[in-house]
Amino acid sequence: MAAITLKDIVKQYGDGYLAVKGVSLDIADGEFVILVGPSGCGKSTLLRMIVGLEDITSGDLEIGGKRVNEKAPRDRHLAMVFQNYALYPHLTVFENIAFPLRLQKGAFTEAQIQEKVTFAAKTLELQDHLDRKPANLSGGQRQRVAMGRAIVREADAFLFDEPLSNLDAKLRGQMRTEIARMQRRLGTTTVYVTHDQTEAMTLGDRVAVLRKGELQQVASPRGLYEQPKNLFVAGFIGSPPMNFLPGEVTGQSLRLPFADVPMTAELAAKLGQRKLVIVGIRPEHFEDASLLEEGKRDAGVTFDSDVDVTEWLGSELYAYIPFDTNPDVAQTLEELDRDLDGEGLRTQLIVALSSETKVRDGDKATLWFDADRLMVFDPETGENLTWDADAATSIDRENEADRKASLERAQAREKATA
Repeated sequence: MAAITLKDIVKQYGDGYLAVKGVSLDIADGEFVILVGPSGCGKSTLLRMIVGLEDITSGDLEIGGKRVNEKAPRDRHLAMVFQNYALYPHLTVFENIAFPLRLQKGAFTEAQIQEKVTFAAKTLELQDHLDRKPANLSGGQRQRVAMGRAIVREADAFLFDEPLSNLDAKLRGQMRTEIARMQRRLGTTTVYVTHDQTEAMTLGDRVAVLRKGELQQVASPRGLYEQPKNLFVAGFIGSPPMNFLPGEVTGQSLRLPFADVPMTAELAAKLGQRKLVIVGIRPEHFEDASLLEEGKRDAGVTFDSDVDVTEWLGSELYAYIPFDTNPDVAQTLEELDRDLDGEGLRTQLIVALSSETKVRDGDKATLWFDADRLMVFDPETGENLTWDADAATSIDRENEADRKASLERAQAREKATA
């Protein structure tokens, strides 16, 4: 195992295109870090530079404290799991897993190869499939074989390049837990690239969000969700995505398209002289006012609105409420939507309500939201004006303690069952 350090890493192609723009990132020994972002943000390029498949234009890459910029991929002691699995169709599962060991001619005896492959197969529950060929395996089983090949190498770090994108939704969910279990069991430093924020939020100890080759924020999943530093991170993290609305400062209130929100002195101070801002509200921070407990209604903001469409999902209901945005922030929100791989469709509020709600298509609903959960962004810079540095630090400190405790528990279980 080893720590990985990126210092101002740049990738510029021959035609002048800057794919990665000065990324700096410290990945601790045994940490699981996710590189996430929309298509073309540079995350796979960054991963390929770490493994040595792409040259580094400038900056320093250190693995285990040693600079490896000029080292060949085979000399970096890293194991990469590709999106397409890269299995050999004519070899059995056993021989596919053993392949990296056999490449090092004479380095391992047959008994050692057998031991390492058996350990990897047991870790990934592939014992019953060792004599089968890849063509006779499911997508999830093939992915586990690719992971087994990484395990036997006893690499300093695992690198995953969108490994689950070829699987269906159910298999992706199962494989996420397999990868998490394997990483905790082995305690190996892991860098994982995905465009799927569900994978990022459920797998990573920390998540690095990239946009157009630039690092936007690195934090725990909870830190990104509760304390995003800017408009892009706030919009990328969360499903359904955060609602963005124009907010006009009028006296001591913040006027939204559907309600006026009283401003605290603290919020007013953060807004300064701004007259127009972008307000972010997560869908789950709304409630059906008719279902509120007595006394809670006065603690937030209540408003009436026409519901366009609803989607009932069993555990909750999504209500969609169209609104007209302010033309002065429309361009900023359109650019953000494009950066987030959106389709530039109509502006609408997405509200996640309890499945007990009686709100339906075409209703005029009375809804409620907690004004303390609002985030406010500068429309020019995208900066989160309500970002709380102390809260963000506290969240990440708790996350690091949880990570270390989780590793210790997983390794204690491993010793107890050995």
